[in-house]
Amino acid sequence: MSEAKKLPAADIGAWLSIGVYLVLSAVKLAAGYGFESKALQADGFNNTTDILASLAVLIGLRIARKPPDSDHRYGHTRAETVASMVASFIMAAVGLEVLIDGIKKLWNGETTSPDLAAAVVAAIAAAVMFLLARYNRRLADRTGSHAMKAVAADNRSDALVSIGTVAGILLSVLGLSWLDAATAVLVAVLICKTAWDIFAEATHMLTDGFDKSDLDRYKVAVSAVEGVERVKDIKGRNHGQRVFVDLTIEVDQEMSVLDSHAIAESIERQLREKYRVDQVHVHIEPH
Repeated sequence: MSEAKKLPAADIGAWLSIGVYLVLSAVKLAAGYGFESKALQADGFNNTTDILASLAVLIGLRIARKPPDSDHRYGHTRAETVASMVASFIMAAVGLEVLIDGIKKLWNGETTSPDLAAAVVAAIAAAVMFLLARYNRRLADRTGSHAMKAVAADNRSDALVSIGTVAGILLSVLGLSWLDAATAVLVAVLICKTAWDIFAEATHMLTDGFDKSDLDRYKVAVSAVEGVERVKDIKGRNHGQRVFVDLTIEVDQEMSVLDSHAIAESIERQLREKYRVDQVHVHIEPH
């Protein structure tokens, strides 16, 4: 998929997530209050964070689409990663709020058994979220969007949260009324855990962290190029959906500039076609 098509395709996933979350959060919150289920209310608040997170991703994708300018020579694609980090802050804030409220309810013994209909609502929501997660994960793989990958992971987390909500409500209906509030606390912990995972990945990328296994694969591919005597150094970094690789290779010291340039072009072509590396900088030294 071309760069021109990747970001608009990712937009579709973000807008779809917003639409689904708007419906689910409204239904869950209404049903949670109506059927007196703290767990379903917490699940609804979880989905409201996803609306804000998806909006942050959309803004990041729009900024990332801007072309390079005088003070952003590499473009604006890292705005997408910054959007993922902002989304994690939003999720963490709401997760902590729900966690504190749930613990207070348990501490004060304010527990009630919800209506069984609350479990039905949560079960339907879980099925919808699994389908959405599957769609967004495929979209992330197709576009290479790290922000959409974060959205897909959040979708899957939300589906698991809803399944946990179903279990908590059912057990609460069967007589363990405190489990509804306890499930709300568990949901809050999962929200915070998802926020931390997204934050950790975003900070890793923004500080130029890169997957070592990917670098190892690139190194093997470059070493196999005819004329390359040794790969002396290789580095990688992410700019949103784009991958940049800098490497130093050694070639025969008697080789002409024209031949060594041909080797560099062959390396660039292989990494671009085989591993979707957007930009490769090759420095050549005599062996």
